[in-house]
Amino acid sequence: MRLSGLRPIALVLTREVMITVLLLLGVSFVVFVILYLAPGDPFSMLVEGQVQSEEARAGAREALGFSQSWYSQYFSWVTQMLQGDFGTSIRTGLPVASELVFVGFNTLILTIGSMLVTLLIAVPIALYSSVRGTTALSWPLTMFAYVVSALPVFWLGYIVIYIFMHRFGLFPLMTSSSRGFSWLYALLPIVVLGVGNGTISEVIRSLRDEMGRVMSEDYIRTARAKGASVWKHSFKEGFLIPVTEIIAAKIPFILGGAVIVEQVFNWPGMGRMAWQAAQDRDFPVIMGIAMLAAVFVRMGSMFQRVVYVMVNPRASKE
Repeated sequence: MRLSGLRPIALVLTREVMITVLLLLGVSFVVFVILYLAPGDPFSMLVEGQVQSEEARAGAREALGFSQSWYSQYFSWVTQMLQGDFGTSIRTGLPVASELVFVGFNTLILTIGSMLVTLLIAVPIALYSSVRGTTALSWPLTMFAYVVSALPVFWLGYIVIYIFMHRFGLFPLMTSSSRGFSWLYALLPIVVLGVGNGTISEVIRSLRDEMGRVMSEDYIRTARAKGASVWKHSFKEGFLIPVTEIIAAKIPFILGGAVIVEQVFNWPGMGRMAWQAAQDRDFPVIMGIAMLAAVFVRMGSMFQRVVYVMVNPRASKE
């Protein structure tokens, strides 16, 4: 790619990174205030049954920084975060940053894998329907995809576990002490989240409509009349841009579904860690997970913007 072609992408990335920094600060502030106002005290859970006297409790609260005002605690946390320190988990006593690296990697694998499963199912159906129209094959395939998308992801997960693990023993079970990654075990939660995240039907509908619209454009008719490749002319506008827009828009919903899937399959990811942290009032872990989830969402949006600018470089000036 020439230097002139890289300038629009660099401009968009610079703008998106600046917006991301502001959004992350806003997310951190909102989440911190919600946690501060929420009922329950992480300090009380931490010292429950261990510190009896009021003097000792006051000293421990002072040492842990809970006696400071909420804005002092927030600015202290932001200062540490900018230095790469997300604090220490109240429940485990381990650095939150190291825990986030492990669970973030597992959730990233689960999210990307589920997106690939969704696209592998939805894209062929959408392309066939847009080219052939409503046929004896496209109609039942579309209806089947819509029915599958409506299935509750937790119900689908338990059914899959019963059939493939307990009934036939085809996949290994992961215990709570398992920290290693197993590609064989990863297949089931990836497929369940990819099928049950409710995105398949939307990908089919959006991609089918966009491809149908592009196929009716004059330049496509001209390309077809000249015997040129219709797919080559319609790929960017009819396929690439709609798919990236859908993926970027559905990342928050997929992350929400990942919370349920990780609980069902005992998957050591962000969702399962957030569930446990919420029960334990482990505020540093909740803050770290909220920030990491916001980064994942922004990465999807940035990817969509970069693809759009690659297709239409003039969009970088908008």
